[in-house]
Amino acid sequence: MFSFLRRLKLSYAAYNVFQRRRLAHNLPIYQKLGLNKRYYSPISSRDFAHLPAGAGLPVVAPLAARLAAVPVFQALPAASQASLLAFEENGFAILPDFLRVEAVEGINKELADLIDARQISLRYRNKFMFAFRKSARIRAAGEGPLRELVAALLGHETKLFQSINFLTGSQQRTHSDSIHMSTFPLGGMAAAWVALEDITPGNGPLHYYPGSHKLPYYLNADYQNEGTNWLIGSKEYTEYEANIARKIAEARIEKQVFLACKGDVFVWHANLMHGGEPHLDPAQTRKSMVFHYFSQAHICYHEITQRPALLEE
Repeated sequence: MFSFLRRLKLSYAAYNVFQRRRLAHNLPIYQKLGLNKRYYSPISSRDFAHLPAGAGLPVVAPLAARLAAVPVFQALPAASQASLLAFEENGFAILPDFLRVEAVEGINKELADLIDARQISLRYRNKFMFAFRKSARIRAAGEGPLRELVAALLGHETKLFQSINFLTGSQQRTHSDSIHMSTFPLGGMAAAWVALEDITPGNGPLHYYPGSHKLPYYLNADYQNEGTNWLIGSKEYTEYEANIARKIAEARIEKQVFLACKGDVFVWHANLMHGGEPHLDPAQTRKSMVFHYFSQAHICYHEITQRPALLEE
């Protein structure tokens, strides 16, 4: 019975009726695209199948011009600038030493204090979710120069949707964030991973597949998980992961592992295939955090659960 209720779209819609303030961001875009949707309505890629790929998006300047207009970009070392300029080609950018040591140490202390005070707790096995709502230091790291760079990469103003903090490696199998944090048009999300300590081969480093963002976006229909008008799909997430593993093998893209130093930042495209290596040494921590950003010019939703995304004002 519980499983059935979790699949029932009406359950999510009923909850969202009371969330208008955090869901109204989609309404102007629904109207612009001629979609007959309420702010609380279920939404998925199936609703956009009849629309052109870039429908409703304004024309933006080329990436180099967008980045040049951001002061923080001008202050970066040449290697970081080059990495950002190659973002559209590679699907990621690496920014060494982006956060200063004192900022990282402040974040680690503030997170530890929140955990000790039981103001945040683990979810999904090893994730501390949305700590930026309670930590001024984590919010500052996500809302400051990093968000400005992400906005330039996307070509649109952005909202910080969530933060995730880890004390150990995620060990998550290879995936694209677009199955979880989805947009129409596609590609209106980007993420940034921050090393809060030095990362070793033994403590579960991030892995990624350069150029994999150019593969198709694999969504519900690609593993027969669209569901019905009343129910979300019934497939296990492991079936999505297995589908991605097959697609990566077919594409013959070589995996890269990011052995980051404290303060390094890895920014990735909405469709870059990535995950976490095994955490081999339980004696080591792997302190890190991820920020996910949504473009304000896109419809923001969650493909698997077919829910509109709840964004802060």
